[in-house]
Amino acid sequence: MTIEEKVGQLFLAHCPSEGAEEIVSRLHLGGLLMFAHNFENKTPDSVRQFTCSCNEAARIPLLIAADEEGGTVVRISKFPQYRAEPFKSPKDIYASGGFEAVRSEAEEKAGLMLSLGVNYDLAPVCDYTDDDSKYIAKRSFGHTPEECAEFIRVSVDAMTSAGLCTSLKHFPGYGGNSDTHMGMSTDVRDISEFEEKDLLPFYAGIAAGAQSVMVAHNIVTCFDPDYPASLSYKVHEYLREKIGFDGVIITDSLTMNAIRQFTGGADPCVRALLCGNDMIITSLFEDGYNCILNAVKSGVVPMSRLDEAVCRILQMKRKIGLDIGA
Repeated sequence: MTIEEKVGQLFLAHCPSEGAEEIVSRLHLGGLLMFAHNFENKTPDSVRQFTCSCNEAARIPLLIAADEEGGTVVRISKFPQYRAEPFKSPKDIYASGGFEAVRSEAEEKAGLMLSLGVNYDLAPVCDYTDDDSKYIAKRSFGHTPEECAEFIRVSVDAMTSAGLCTSLKHFPGYGGNSDTHMGMSTDVRDISEFEEKDLLPFYAGIAAGAQSVMVAHNIVTCFDPDYPASLSYKVHEYLREKIGFDGVIITDSLTMNAIRQFTGGADPCVRALLCGNDMIITSLFEDGYNCILNAVKSGVVPMSRLDEAVCRILQMKRKIGLDIGA
C-alpha cells in the first residue's frame, strides 16, 4: 500500500449527499458513516445500489457504518420503507421479553443492515447510568452494571455472529455527563466507580468479540485531567494495557464542539492518531487526510504508528469477510 492509501484507510468519513464514489476513490477512504439523510428519501434497493457503487470505487472494500442503537438513535429503521417501526431502545427491548428479545432484535438489526450493504453498527451503547434524568439515560440499558454487561454481551454476540462489525461506546463510560455534541463535559468520579460500574459492559463486549471501541469526548479526571478521553494518551493506554483490547479504537466525531478547544486551532486528527486511535470519524475528512499525510511525510507521525492502525483496520475488515487481498 502507498502512504496515501494507508492514510485514507484511517477515515470513517461522514457520507456526503453527492459525490461519495469520487471521494472514496481519490482519498482511498477506509469507510463511510451514513446518517438519516442518506436513507430518508431512498428505497432499500437504491441504498444497496449506492453502497455497491461506493465499494466498486474502492480498491479495498469499505466499512459502511450507521448508528443504529435503537430508541432515540436510529438512522435506518426510523423510516418505514426499511422497517414497520423503529428498533426499540435497550430498556424497552428488555422490558418486552428479557434477554431473548434482546438477542432477537440484535439479529434482526444485523440482518437489515447487512441487506443494505451496511456492515458496521456504531453500537451497542455500553454507557451505564441508573439516573433517568441524565443525558445518556435514554440510550443506556440501565438496570444494574451486571445486567448492562449482560445486555452488551448478548447484543455483541448476536451481531458479530451475523457478520456485522460492532463498536462499544463511549469508553470509559458516559455516566451522568452532559452532551458533548454541545460543549465540554468533565467527569470527576473516582476510578473505583468506573471499575465497579462503567467498565463492566466494556469488558463483557470485548470478551464477546466486539471489533472496535469508540472513545468519548468527556474529560475524565481520574484518567487524564487535561485532555478529553478521545485525545488522551493515558485513556488509550488504559484500554490497551489494563483492559487488553487489541482491536480498532475509533474516535467519536472529531467535528463535535467539545473537541475544538483542545487543538489550538489545528486539525485534531493528528493528535487523535498519535494518542492511540486507529480510525477517525469526521465530516472534515479531506482536511484531516491532508494533515495526517503531511505529518507522516514530515516524520511527526511515525510510520510504525500508521502501519499499526492500518493493520488493525484491515484485520477488522477481514473478520467480517471483506476481501482485502494479500
